[in-house]
Amino acid sequence: MASARLDLIAQKISVQFEGLKALSDVSLTVPRGRITGLIGPNGAGKTTLINVLTGFQQADHGTVALEGETINGIAAHKLRRKGVARTFQSGRLFRELTVVDNLEVTGVGLGQSRRNALAEAERVMDWLGICYLAGTIAGALPYTDERRVAIGRAIMCNPRYLLLDEPAAGMSEHESHDLASIIRRIASELGIGVLLIEHNIGLVLELCECIFVLDSGEIIEVGPPAQIRTSDAVRHAYMGTQHDEVVPALAVDGAVA
Repeated sequence: MASARLDLIAQKISVQFEGLKALSDVSLTVPRGRITGLIGPNGAGKTTLINVLTGFQQADHGTVALEGETINGIAAHKLRRKGVARTFQSGRLFRELTVVDNLEVTGVGLGQSRRNALAEAERVMDWLGICYLAGTIAGALPYTDERRVAIGRAIMCNPRYLLLDEPAAGMSEHESHDLASIIRRIASELGIGVLLIEHNIGLVLELCECIFVLDSGEIIEVGPPAQIRTSDAVRHAYMGTQHDEVVPALAVDGAVA
């Protein structure tokens, strides 16, 4: 019997809010061990799609499958235990707790004993190179460190898939390149399938093997970076929103918008 493909798949997903279509017939595949991109103008439906994939929003139509298992209707916390992790644009750290406690709480929430959760937290901090932050109160962290801690919480207990929602927002070019290194290692060293949702188009072009472009709730282009750079449909989608920023990034290899 053939084994199931190692993918997280959205198939023909549609979502409406009070009669307004947020997503219409959207299909997307996130393979294990690879970095997949999702871009689109503001209001395109990117966060709604992440919410569907992670159990925070139910689709009106369509299916989500985790390595062959249909997961529609499964609650977000149960999907996390099945190996589908995410970050949020706002970070969502426990601001009154230390960094190590933030990670340890995640481990306990995933069913580990406190002892094992602490050991896992220390392992993850060491892997990310943030052990020096262990005793820092999360609410006192600089913005970039807060994002790294959020990623640390998301990779606790070795998820199979990680959906990163605007991880580079507000970062400098140097900070974005440091983040890119972490994301590459998550895919290559840990074998995690990464979906990168990001307004930093240059970062997506640099990291992703395949990029999905969402506009007005519909996928308008799918392909490798070279195809996305030359796509008239992608340029048209960004016209009037981020045209001055996005078009140069699409035109130059490795550019960071």
